[in-house]
Amino acid sequence: MMAWLERFYPDVYLDCAYEIDYERLYRQGYRGVIFDVDNTLVPHGAPADARSIALFERLRSIGLDSVLLSNNKEPRVKMFNDKVHARYIYKAGKPSVKSYHKAMEMMGTDVSTTFFVGDQLFTDVWGAKKTGMKTFLVKPIHPKEEIQIVLKRRLEWIVLFFYKRSKGRYSNLR
Repeated sequence: MMAWLERFYPDVYLDCAYEIDYERLYRQGYRGVIFDVDNTLVPHGAPADARSIALFERLRSIGLDSVLLSNNKEPRVKMFNDKVHARYIYKAGKPSVKSYHKAMEMMGTDVSTTFFVGDQLFTDVWGAKKTGMKTFLVKPIHPKEEIQIVLKRRLEWIVLFFYKRSKGRYSNLR
């Protein structure tokens, strides 16, 4: 009955982007990661902080390339990127697959060697899934969000209810 919801299910659902085992993913053959910015790496509108700067330094030391993929305008994405020094695509039009493909082209990766990390099901995860790459959904960092996102979150709760139920009540979801 709810099978159509599965198109929105992430491959992995975690508390935050900072708990992902990036070293293990590299050993598994992944070479690129595409990140959403707002509420995935920092609170909405915030500049890069010490934790996000350290993450991008860690990714470079592992050998993972990265691209920031945001539906925001360039000044917002550039402000974050000025400290983490990744490449980025702004006004990405997620969930359209076009920008996900462009990000992989920038990194020289493909769907089998790239994974995506974001906090929204209907833009981030759905776009990455349509592209065919591994997806990580993370919980939003901060509850304060723009009204259109708040409304989408209500719908996400429904999808996540069925996602969690499909994984089993006591499953680890990792």
